[in-house]
Amino acid sequence: MAKSSSIYTRVEPEIKEKAEQVLSSLGIPVASAINLFLHQVVLQRGIPFDVKLPQRIPLDYSTLSQEELDAEIKKGLDDFEAGRTMSATQVQEKMERLYDA
Repeated sequence: MAKSSSIYTRVEPEIKEKAEQVLSSLGIPVASAINLFLHQVVLQRGIPFDVKLPQRIPLDYSTLSQEELDAEIKKGLDDFEAGRTMSATQVQEKMERLYDA
């Protein structure tokens, strides 16, 4: 079937760049990936993947009460005193693994 309709959308530049890198490594142009997605929407009669909040989200310290913040700081101090520490590189790797960053 000839393609005769266009879709124009705005996306975050960083997300677009990351998606283009992934798709390029797969040998798939962005337009083809979007076309595949739309075909799957039709075939699945909905979004072809789960849409839900992540199970793990980083703690937002700005939402904590003073008591909750004190408890979090105490946990950190207890871990430090017990030798349960990580390098900055290990922390970054863990954050990327847990939060898909």
